[in-house]
Amino acid sequence: MTAQTLIPDDVREYVHDIARRARVAARQLALLTRAEKDAALGALADAVEAAAPQVVDANREDLERGRSRGLAENLLDRLTLDEARVRTVADALRQVAALPDPVGEVVRGSTLANGLQIRQVRVPMGVVGMIYEARPNVTVDAAGLGLKSGNAVILRGGSAAASTNGRLVSLMRGALEAHGLSPDAVNLLSEGGHDAGRALMTARGLVDLVIPRGGASLIRTVVTESTVPVIETGVGNCHVYVDAAADPGMAVRIVTNSKTHRTSVCNAAESLLVHRRVAGTVVPAILRELGAAGVTVHGDEEMEAYAEAAGVAHVPITAEDDDTEFLSLDISARVVDDLDAAIAHIQEHTSGHTEAIVTDDRAAARRFTTEVDAAAVLVNASTRFTDGGEFGFGAEIGISTQKLHARGPMALPELTTTKWVVEGDGQVR
Repeated sequence: MTAQTLIPDDVREYVHDIARRARVAARQLALLTRAEKDAALGALADAVEAAAPQVVDANREDLERGRSRGLAENLLDRLTLDEARVRTVADALRQVAALPDPVGEVVRGSTLANGLQIRQVRVPMGVVGMIYEARPNVTVDAAGLGLKSGNAVILRGGSAAASTNGRLVSLMRGALEAHGLSPDAVNLLSEGGHDAGRALMTARGLVDLVIPRGGASLIRTVVTESTVPVIETGVGNCHVYVDAAADPGMAVRIVTNSKTHRTSVCNAAESLLVHRRVAGTVVPAILRELGAAGVTVHGDEEMEAYAEAAGVAHVPITAEDDDTEFLSLDISARVVDDLDAAIAHIQEHTSGHTEAIVTDDRAAARRFTTEVDAAAVLVNASTRFTDGGEFGFGAEIGISTQKLHARGPMALPELTTTKWVVEGDGQVR
């Protein structure tokens, strides 16, 4: 028995009806000029910003419900919107409007010997489904990126953000309608629970792409059960390796920022590796900063000894810790013999998201960036920079850890596909 056969008929029809209307809206979006799309994005941003107090009120309902249900602190952090965050979300829409429009871009082209002119052109995907958890900012980011790339979106947010998502989508649909566009360009599955999510990811022929964002369980479910093509956004077990040639002060800053800047996000560092040659001088300084921020070190014997001496909270590392995305003030930490050992450890335990090296040795950096297999590999920079906004993409739809079609932060180009346009003057074969 498949997941599709378990979906109640009324829920399937509810989702399919929304998808059909979204397909009609997508055809309208595909005809818009860049100026028309940018003006619509500005209208969406203005609507969200003007209603910031109402959005915060709706968000407060979600937070109160989440706390009463014992929602984890890291999820509450992702869920929280204050007026400043709402303004940031609105500004992200304006940033998307300022970006180049990928639709119509000629990827490559040529004139054949027979005179045929061929070119590969970027076009919208059509209808994009998003299945995600307690991230109301994703609701707006997905709508904005979808609109700019000419795609209608169907959003299935987690129940934890139901009130916030409902308010945000209502505002954006109203703004679209007032702007003369179909409100069905932005849709929210507010009914049907998990069955609606399953109906979305099995609506092959009505939905062109599904993107999951959330924990490992959600992503695994979508990848294994979906009959619609999926772009996998994986978890972030991100490592920072401090090499023998690292600048000590730089190492302290990068490790501390990577771990503590915001713990509940996928680009936060979860694992620390330090070359044995510099451990005695670098580790105590790093641990003092981590300890001051409230981090608990899950360390091997040497790391535990350093943590004990520094008065930092610590526990013995377990095999599971090496593969854990903590999303909290916890970090796994090991002393390694050399660069080879660091690379081998990362290759065994990486989630393919982001890996970083701190070193002044160009040869070591070159080896690390060449041999470590991840969507983003950083040299002398915090893992927190793996982000569409930080990369200059505006808002992002997610960070892909797979290798097909898209990898790393996904923005406008990754929400397009291509078609071949061939023009002739009567040629036959």
